Amino acid sequence: MNKQTYAAVVPAAGIGARMQAELPKQYLPLAGATVIELSLAPLLNHPEIEQVVVVLAENDQWFNVLSCASHPKLTTAKGGAERADSVLSGLHSVAQADWVLVHDAARPCLTKLDIDLLIAHAREQQSGAILATQVRDTMKRCDESGQIIKTVAREHLWHALTPQGFPRKELMQSLQQGITQGRLITDEASAMELAGQPCAVIAGRGDNIKVTRPEDMAMAELFIKQLKNEGLA
Repeated sequence: MNKQTYAAVVPAAGIGARMQAELPKQYLPLAGATVIELSLAPLLNHPEIEQVVVVLAENDQWFNVLSCASHPKLTTAKGGAERADSVLSGLHSVAQADWVLVHDAARPCLTKLDIDLLIAHAREQQSGAILATQVRDTMKRCDESGQIIKTVAREHLWHALTPQGFPRKELMQSLQQGITQGRLITDEASAMELAGQPCAVIAGRGDNIKVTRPEDMAMAELFIKQLKNEGLA
């Protein structure tokens, strides 16, 4: 089998309104850098990832001043109205790769070990997968008014994380098909599911959190400190 190649796409065109900050959340300072710099570092430093495409809003004025913007592996693309549009734009900017890992710009605690798991799965199983963590809490389904309808069994339920890794051509086709059909695409796995493509979950680290609300910043900083102490960041 020929050596397979890997690239990464990082959609970063969102504004992160729930952070209630003047800057988009990916540019907020965290642990001596910015959120997006920390999210990109494991991808840029990984020896098997040959290209990283960062997808930016058309009016982005912050990314190009970051030191990582001049990294030789990194290129940029223009984002779209929704995440799926941005990821598809990023995929079109991938020069050449058999597999693409899509990672959130606001997940700054990713480790090389989790990237290794995705790449190993791609190599061995020749099918897509996402990092995920099993649901631990009791799950409740509610109505529109917030009243509990039922308790949902948590067995076989997972929290989807990123990166999510898929064959590049199949992911492009699945995203385009979903967009054309007006389907709800919340992550890359959902596009693959709608297209009938295989997708597995790989148990990832629970500290691979997404910075969404102001209180997430303190937790992310604590996790990054622990990762550095363990030599994982």
